[in-house]
Amino acid sequence: MSGAQGVEDSMISPMEPHWKWCLTLLVVLVSAHTDTKVTSSQHMDDFIRVLEQVEYRNPGLQPVNVLRGLRRAAGLRDEFMQHFLGTIREDSTSEAPVMDSNLSDFIGRAVHHQVTERGREEGVVLTADGTTVAMSPVLLGIEAGLVSKTRCQVRGLYPLTLARNLGLSFQRFHSSLLSHRLGPDGCWDDVTSPQVFTLSDKPSLATDALVNGGMDGVILGMEVSAQSQRPLKLSSLLRTYYCHHLEVEGLDTAPRLISRLRRENFRELARPPLLQRQVVRSLVLQRRLIDHSTMLSQEKEELTAVVREGIKEFVHKYMDCPAIIPRCQWGAAPYRGTPTPLSLPLSFMYIHHTYQPGQPCLTFQQCSADMRSMQRFHQDDRGWDDIGYSFVAGSDGYLYRGRGWHWQGAHTKGYNSKGYGVSFIGDYTSRLPSQQTMELVRDRLASCAVGGGRLVGNFTLYGHRQLVKTSCPGDALYSEITGWEHFGEVQN
Repeated sequence: MSGAQGVEDSMISPMEPHWKWCLTLLVVLVSAHTDTKVTSSQHMDDFIRVLEQVEYRNPGLQPVNVLRGLRRAAGLRDEFMQHFLGTIREDSTSEAPVMDSNLSDFIGRAVHHQVTERGREEGVVLTADGTTVAMSPVLLGIEAGLVSKTRCQVRGLYPLTLARNLGLSFQRFHSSLLSHRLGPDGCWDDVTSPQVFTLSDKPSLATDALVNGGMDGVILGMEVSAQSQRPLKLSSLLRTYYCHHLEVEGLDTAPRLISRLRRENFRELARPPLLQRQVVRSLVLQRRLIDHSTMLSQEKEELTAVVREGIKEFVHKYMDCPAIIPRCQWGAAPYRGTPTPLSLPLSFMYIHHTYQPGQPCLTFQQCSADMRSMQRFHQDDRGWDDIGYSFVAGSDGYLYRGRGWHWQGAHTKGYNSKGYGVSFIGDYTSRLPSQQTMELVRDRLASCAVGGGRLVGNFTLYGHRQLVKTSCPGDALYSEITGWEHFGEVQN
């Protein structure tokens, strides 16, 4: 018998005392809030909904105490974290939220980070903008910001979010125990209801998801420390940051503090010399706290040299270059045939617009659908092996990988082997893409394109007249992109 049916039955008998009916109703209401089924989806939206449940059941509990409860549920309590954030008391009920086992188990899965032997990365969630974020550095950064006593100078912010993970990865790479200093990214089993995230290559100790979470932790930690009034709810802070819906103007009119602008905001906060110092200090502290030994001056000099090289790669990959959504995330069909490798480095980039789809895409879902539509047209109607472009720029703040850095595209007839083809989603015969989208290609992708993602030298961008049934000599994208060369009427 369901709880609701039980209430109806108790109301049938007029002889039942009134207090029994009230007690029955109270039991039903309490059960409804204590036996809530928690979804297994590893999506940021679901994580925020779980936080809202925790906050609902613990009214009046400060966000910093909610964070301590999450940290306890996820087992984040090593000496390094306690050095900056303090010890969590196991018997404390007034300083941490009360959670049932369902909520606690979900939080543990969503926050406790690890990579399994099968290459699955756990403790990460998929955000609405299509990127994957490790939750532990996000939450640690916010907690550091909330407990800080000095505005804009947050004790332990970089070590807790980013610096320690970077340093450990740089060290392991230098010792030839890792094949990469940084990365990689990966793929979800399902972007609608994500549960399993599998890395695309052997992992470093600073995967893309950990770096994304670290940057977000720095940004949000600094933000809450600078506010005169601290946020009332952790869920509201995360929802504002990760779930903002863009208007027609796109990022040009969007608020500053959103996840789509992660790299732009991080560049403003973190300078390379600062990052280098923070990484070295984190490793020295790790050595003292965990290994219980002191680093000698010569060791520190050698460590600084290792970190310096690692920071150069980090700055180029995550601060200079734009974020690129991988093929598996937008649902690409397989390449047909055998790809033709490019002979790197290249010297040119050819700029297109799609014409069809004609409207800018403002969400990960719409941009992904547009990518699939273009790929079907190029493969099925044009008979090409794949979508023709090397990369495609959405108006959602992200680039989408087409044929990528290493495979020759089908974008500029006679010149496919000489440069990359990059297209803006939308019809720009009479208008231009948003300023943010233009800068994404002109300023960010351009800095990465020579050498296939590695900055080697200078190269030229060409605005390509988009040809459909007839040429478009008045094409806005062809005629008005300031500072870009104009390439003639060449077609695919």
